[in-house]
Amino acid sequence: MARASEFTASLDAAPDREAKRTEAKRTLVVAGINHALHDGYTDLIYVLLPVWQAEFGLDYVALALLRSLYNGALAALQMPASRLAQSLGIRTVLVLGTLLSAGGYALAGASGGLTGLCIGLLLGGAGSSTQHPLASTVIARAYGAAARGPLGTYNFSGDLGKAAVPPLVGFLLTLSGWRTALWVVAGLGVAVALGVGRWLPRDHTSHWERSKEAARPAQTGDGTGGRPGFGLLVAIGTLDNAARPAFLLYLPFLLQEKGAALTTVGLALSLVFIGGALGKAVCGRLGERLGVTRTVLLTETGTAAAILAVIALPLAPALILLPLLGVMLNGTSSVLYGTVPELAPRGRVERAFAVFYTCTLGGSALAAPLLYGRLGDAAGPRWAAVAAAVTALAVVPLMLALSRHLGRSKGHTSRSEARA
Repeated sequence: MARASEFTASLDAAPDREAKRTEAKRTLVVAGINHALHDGYTDLIYVLLPVWQAEFGLDYVALALLRSLYNGALAALQMPASRLAQSLGIRTVLVLGTLLSAGGYALAGASGGLTGLCIGLLLGGAGSSTQHPLASTVIARAYGAAARGPLGTYNFSGDLGKAAVPPLVGFLLTLSGWRTALWVVAGLGVAVALGVGRWLPRDHTSHWERSKEAARPAQTGDGTGGRPGFGLLVAIGTLDNAARPAFLLYLPFLLQEKGAALTTVGLALSLVFIGGALGKAVCGRLGERLGVTRTVLLTETGTAAAILAVIALPLAPALILLPLLGVMLNGTSSVLYGTVPELAPRGRVERAFAVFYTCTLGGSALAAPLLYGRLGDAAGPRWAAVAAAVTALAVVPLMLALSRHLGRSKGHTSRSEARA
């Protein structure tokens, strides 16, 4: 009788497990599409920088500040967005954030001058601040201990948006003005927001359960609540995220120096982002075979070498090299994101993601105008791009230091990576 009861219970539990798997997959798909939109929104700015420079007579510092308006708002509001989601729910905040980003670009497209453009970029960045920590958290909750692989897929989806939206804007620029192009991408954002509201499963975790989870001691990391390892992880992510926009900020101008037209610049950015999307999958598998430390060392040194090669090469060979550069440039992030839950202080995954994204994106937003923008004005785009390569190399000693903390939980890490 006991065995019969156990058999019956397992049959009853099977539909529930299947329903949870289906809901988890739907969560990943919807969050991935939303991620693609927002990452596309963030990086379409690079295509428009030469247009805005010509129209408004801006120097490189001003151009970097324009980009940082979006990224600065995106970074600064990560943690407030997480707190707001505790009251309104993750799905509601994601929908409102996507609508706000679309509205920001609609305002920028309707504006007649630089002031309206700046306000629109601020609103767009504020809307995108909702996306990274909340979507990462809802995926981590949906998949539990097996979340490393889905988080890598989610990270990969962002690069699909980077590969699609900037060239779309570049194509639209050949048909109409930049303001019309922004209206089109704003309409795309409204459609995605409606889809998120319709198909993203509601987050059923109550506030009490989240508080209980936050109070639970961490079971992973370096055995000290994840604090030392997590701090190094944040520092590595900050440098990695600073090197990427520091190079992309000047890539359009480097290519124009080589004779590239605006459509070629849009294609070049698409090649970088296609390579970046491939890099998420490649680096995920490399991480399984080589480990986190070796993979990050390989991608960061490869990034520095590829940047220097693009600076030195003529236009055609540089374009051929860009997908490989994208693999190295964007591949590191998937390894870092997947490590956040393992090193989260006291096991507080939602807060850890918010802190990680705030620091990494905030450092990028501040470094672009204050450091790389001034360097570009003083020494030109080439030397500013060289500085981006040096920034990537600065990750190496920090990663070697972090490897000691990862080594303490080697068995746990290996099991997580095997599941991914």
